[in-house]
Amino acid sequence: MNTSGHIYLTEDASHDAAIELINEEAFGPGRHTRAAARIREQGPHDLSLSFICADNGETIASVRMTPVMAGSVQGHLLGPLAVRPSHKSMGIGRELVRIAIEAARRKGSEAVILVGDPPYYMPLGFEKVSYKALEFPGPVDANRVLVVPMATDVHDRLKGVIEWRSAKVGGSVEIAQLDSSNGAWETSERLLKVGN
Repeated sequence: MNTSGHIYLTEDASHDAAIELINEEAFGPGRHTRAAARIREQGPHDLSLSFICADNGETIASVRMTPVMAGSVQGHLLGPLAVRPSHKSMGIGRELVRIAIEAARRKGSEAVILVGDPPYYMPLGFEKVSYKALEFPGPVDANRVLVVPMATDVHDRLKGVIEWRSAKVGGSVEIAQLDSSNGAWETSERLLKVGN
């Protein structure tokens, strides 16, 4: 997708170094001690739901989605979301969040969860999770735990431990690619075969 000269792409391994730099600029060295980071350390993020924004070939922003089990909800933890200082206040972060949420919805995620600033995220569709309903692997401000529910009774089921979960083996996955002729995302579903 191309918005105002910016191109939004699905993350791949070639973006790792730039994403690490962007996250370091945004969050500093303490980012690895946060409770959400501890969940992300438990297993890999989902590349098919993680996106970058490029400007003239330079990666300037990113958002990652990590599969989690939150109580009995199979969802995704959004973050980190970071934008280079030179490109802040241009709507890039909001667009990355929108793209990631829609991709998660298409993939069948029951919820997108994050620890973040309510005034920024609530206009993007996030709601507060019941106070201290989720147990993180470290301290969090319970007032900053937010969710976009995408299935019935999500709020009732968001009770208990939140931890990384393995992605499904087998079944189908949605493949997204950018149509260069019109800048729109095209998706298709492919069946994965496991074993023989």
